[in-house]
Amino acid sequence: MAISVQEADFDCGAEIAALSAADDGAGAVASFVGLVRGENIRAMTLEHYPAMTEKALADIVAQAEQRWQLRRVRVIHRVGRLLPGERIVFVGVSSSHRHDAFAACEFIMDYLKTRAPFWKKEETAAGAHWVDARESDDAAALRWESGR
Repeated sequence: MAISVQEADFDCGAEIAALSAADDGAGAVASFVGLVRGENIRAMTLEHYPAMTEKALADIVAQAEQRWQLRRVRVIHRVGRLLPGERIVFVGVSSSHRHDAFAACEFIMDYLKTRAPFWKKEETAAGAHWVDARESDDAAALRWESGR
């Protein structure tokens, strides 16, 4: 498990390659990359409490590791001011089998959106505002509690 909360951008290809490097047991790698949408958004600022955020992300990954047989997990979440088209988050998972890799990647992202302490402010033509949690994100996370 490797977790980073950082201002710097990341190389998706290098992160994906590292998930299976020197691991003959890795049969699948699943990944997700989140981007800043450009529709109506001029910039986005992400804030966090460092120690609290890393602990929350580690707890989310630990839950995924308990549910599925995973070989490696990599989570990167950027903070600071980001512009449309820039990468925000990377979640990558390697496993022996695709089902575990897909499911764990989706689970980590769903929980990250609802349980990790990040605060998001969007800058639009109408001004800047803090973004509230979305019901659709909560619903996505809740489905994992029913054992899906």
